[in-house]
Amino acid sequence: MANDEAIIKFWNEYKTKQGLTHDNYQAWAFGNTPEMADDLAELVVRGIKTATTSAYELYEKEEPLPQVGEYNIILNGNDEPEAITKTVVTEIVPYNLVTWEHAYHEGEGDRSLTYWRRVHEVFFKQEYAEAGRSFHNEIPCFCEVFEVVYRKQV
Repeated sequence: MANDEAIIKFWNEYKTKQGLTHDNYQAWAFGNTPEMADDLAELVVRGIKTATTSAYELYEKEEPLPQVGEYNIILNGNDEPEAITKTVVTEIVPYNLVTWEHAYHEGEGDRSLTYWRRVHEVFFKQEYAEAGRSFHNEIPCFCEVFEVVYRKQV
């Protein structure tokens, strides 16, 4: 369960500094384990990870897709806020056509397309299996590029 009080406090700190008047944001963690959430949130905080990819077909019908200009609070494995990002680019691309540039901006491993494909294939195969579907090399991927606009103060 997310730490709602800490998330709201984190957002309000940013909102006050930026003079924002809205509360339009999503709070979520990367990956499917607390360890993965910690590792990827750390890459975001360090400015290394500035992109992400999700399986487009696995979004729920009523679940909105990320939109350019939206804010996201990135949570660690304990559901604590680490950073706020703002979406700057979204596109739907077949898995086999995701570019080396996007893989590089995801910031994981050695940042190569080979590494990206290796870890994302494992991740997507698991997600598709859990949804009762089969992964293939042309699944539509929802690619998102973001900028870090606020980081946890240490």
